[in-house]
Amino acid sequence: MGAEIVLGQGYIHARCGRLRGAKILFDLVTVTGTENLMMAAALADGETILENAAREPEVVDLAQCLIAMGARIEGAGTDRIVIQGGASLHRAQHRVLPDRIETGTFMCAIAATGGEARLVDTRSDIVGAVADKLREAGADVRADDGVVSVSRSGSLQAVNFRTAPYPGFPTDMQAQLMALDCVAQGTGIIAETIFENRLMHVQELRRMGASIGVEGNTAIVHGVPQLTGANVMATDLRASACLVIAGLVAEGETLIDRIYHLDRGYEHIEEKLSALGALIERVR
Repeated sequence: MGAEIVLGQGYIHARCGRLRGAKILFDLVTVTGTENLMMAAALADGETILENAAREPEVVDLAQCLIAMGARIEGAGTDRIVIQGGASLHRAQHRVLPDRIETGTFMCAIAATGGEARLVDTRSDIVGAVADKLREAGADVRADDGVVSVSRSGSLQAVNFRTAPYPGFPTDMQAQLMALDCVAQGTGIIAETIFENRLMHVQELRRMGASIGVEGNTAIVHGVPQLTGANVMATDLRASACLVIAGLVAEGETLIDRIYHLDRGYEHIEEKLSALGALIERVR
């Protein structure tokens, strides 16, 4: 597209005049890459075609926002997006898509604890892969007009899953569902195919009594009758949420350190869980 980018001494130096349209084939599906290039292409000269583009709902949502601002974009939600550049963008009003990972995290917490709750102002169509796995695990998941209801009265059954680009099971829900598998009956096999080193929460779950083996990027989770509270450390955003869920189902007190990771993706999560009856508080 005409940009000049130099990497040096830990910095990225980028400059360009007017960007120009191009045909770009992604080697790997990338949500952020698709979104960044889609925004750049909206104001570039000429046509840009993105092949092997990400299909996540967030990509579609961004495209709808840009279209409302005057951009010309076709194919968002498929693996081929065509952007006709050169448009001048203007102000617009757009309601941002509900956070499907936050929705899925609360769904896992409710199912893992055997609770019952209604999640409002969300969309069931964007959490289908999570809902399917929770039903397989023994939860009752129902959707009706922007409300997702989750409950569980019977025992949990371990589930197997493999992370994959949308509409597959999201990598950002892998850790949370692993916490559920830790206290389910049977053995769950979890394959992480998107990111390297995304099983660092396994060691922290083991501190709480979880029985988990790791082979490469695959975790083998043997359900145990009960987790035990422990002092654990959050290693990333979704690992933080995983440890919160584990702490909710564990016997005794769990103290999670480095929760600044958690605050990157969840707003006042302790207040929302407290409203559902959880005994949880932020300490300084």
